[in-house]
Amino acid sequence: MSDVLIAQRKRVPGAELYVEARGSGPVLLLIPGGTGEAASFGALPHALADTFTVVTYDRRGFGRSRTGAPPDDDRRLTDDVEDALALLNDAPGYVLGSSSGAIVALHLVARCPERVRRVVAHEPPLVPLLPDAARWLALFDDVHATYRSDGAAIALRVFSAAVGLRTPEPSSDPYPTEMLPRMASNQEFFLEHELRQYVRRVPDLRALKRARDRLVLAGGRESRDVGGYLLPYRPNQVLASRLNLSIAEFPGAHVGYLTDPDEFATVTRAVLSPGR
Repeated sequence: MSDVLIAQRKRVPGAELYVEARGSGPVLLLIPGGTGEAASFGALPHALADTFTVVTYDRRGFGRSRTGAPPDDDRRLTDDVEDALALLNDAPGYVLGSSSGAIVALHLVARCPERVRRVVAHEPPLVPLLPDAARWLALFDDVHATYRSDGAAIALRVFSAAVGLRTPEPSSDPYPTEMLPRMASNQEFFLEHELRQYVRRVPDLRALKRARDRLVLAGGRESRDVGGYLLPYRPNQVLASRLNLSIAEFPGAHVGYLTDPDEFATVTRAVLSPGR
């Protein structure tokens, strides 16, 4: 077993991805959410490296990954799925995606179930599944308008408050300091090209039902408020009902992999069960 970090670049159609790998064993691909970066998983890859070859990366458009053309919002999600598939070995691998990354992971398993052993979808914000979807979609449109008029910092504060995400104080910010030089551009890319677009892209539910034995729906045990579960948790409740699955409880809230990496890793090992 080795926890030596290997960083490299991988060429894919239309982009060059920044990729990190560590550990040994079957491949576990971690797909980042709206921060877009490999570094956004914090200590989790290290905590899992005794069981898996953990592959993390900057999604195209974010961080250290490069693209040769302006983003095409109509096909960005398709590109993300293709990129994830390119990072899996020829043998089926494991996948864990959180938030926007979970949306990518769900589309991946719906499209190519034979390429994965199991997929963990941690709090995918698939708003159209909800009975109050119109309210939330309008909210996301308003957040984008706020970004255009007042900037990313104000827009993200509005967004976090509306969906119940806890915004940490600067002294307790869980994100790695290495991300800070790239954070502003990543936030702007997310607000312009992902916030409104990805939440509207529900995967083929019939395909997901056929692949349900490969799918783990995950939610944070702290993703609730006095009124019930917070927005990022709720779409999995609908998916669980439609797919006849339960929701695996993970530590923390929407970024539990950052705040509780060791426990998050323990639960990840349990639900993925390497070797099956």
